[in-house]
Amino acid sequence: MPRRARPSIALLATHGAAASVLYGMYDLFNSAGRDWPAMVGQPPGDSVFRPIVAARETMPMPVVNGIVVTPEVALRDLPAPDFICIPDLAVYPGDITLHDYHQEATWLRECHARGSVIAAACTGALLLADTGLLDGRDATTHWAYCDAMAERHPSVKVHPQRVVVTAGPDQRLVMGGGGSSWQDLALYLIARVAGIECAMQTARVFLIDWHQTGQQPYASLARTRTSSDTAITHAQVWIAQHYDTPAPVAGMLQASGLAERTFARRFQQATGLSPLEYVHTLRLEEAKQHLEAGDDSVEAIAQAVGYEDAAYFSRLFRRKVGLSPAQYRRRFGGMRRMLQQAGAPPAG
Repeated sequence: MPRRARPSIALLATHGAAASVLYGMYDLFNSAGRDWPAMVGQPPGDSVFRPIVAARETMPMPVVNGIVVTPEVALRDLPAPDFICIPDLAVYPGDITLHDYHQEATWLRECHARGSVIAAACTGALLLADTGLLDGRDATTHWAYCDAMAERHPSVKVHPQRVVVTAGPDQRLVMGGGGSSWQDLALYLIARVAGIECAMQTARVFLIDWHQTGQQPYASLARTRTSSDTAITHAQVWIAQHYDTPAPVAGMLQASGLAERTFARRFQQATGLSPLEYVHTLRLEEAKQHLEAGDDSVEAIAQAVGYEDAAYFSRLFRRKVGLSPAQYRRRFGGMRRMLQQAGAPPAG
């Protein structure tokens, strides 16, 4: 009986890609179906996918951090791979310029029209959004870029908390969240083609732990826009030093020198948050630091950051962070302690 052809999966190499993601995916896709049998004393199996690195041209090209990648095929010679993976792109939330990727965007649209499944990791979803394929559809990207994606593409329904999102007819658009969630994205594609058990086996080979709590625990709640409004800047500076006071919004209002309604309107315009929401973000970020670095009780931490009601603090923390304070401490406090025990300095 002839073997079924392995589906092709093109990994899109650009100057903005990280080699670790590009080749990390390459290794996972090659490993799926092949390496697990050998790990348990059987002959190696066949790889599920046929990965290939694709780019505008096949000439060696530097990617992020100066690593040189040699693509295997040019985009013009690959009209419709079964799957396409877009790695992350080296852009910053406040300065997203993707005009250099016009050729890649055109190729992605054409491949999708011919039936390709397109998956984007991390900020690669910004390029996918620029193709127009996500208009009116669900999406995700790195937590720090979700606001920027929503501003650039108002019709896209961005889900900051989710690690993997599928969209479009036949779910042929797939996105992974930030950082190492490209691993979750790759496991999803493996499961989609070869089944859940194959994906689980691949995860065991590489010791991959699915980000089941989503992106929220890793996100910085206090990511706010830099304000050119001097009055609002005064308020931000004041609250950074007095976030634990009993009447923080009143103090910010006084520091701004504005009338109450004017202050509320200009603060929302400058930061994207109401004054009270802004206070909560600062308090919860400080609470996260306490939970990571110390052994104080949740009640003591709530008091330290300005909440008299520890139960309210815990509910708010869970809603905003996605974990309870105790769960957050176990996850990230343990990480910090292990790094300290290994001799890592607390700050660079």
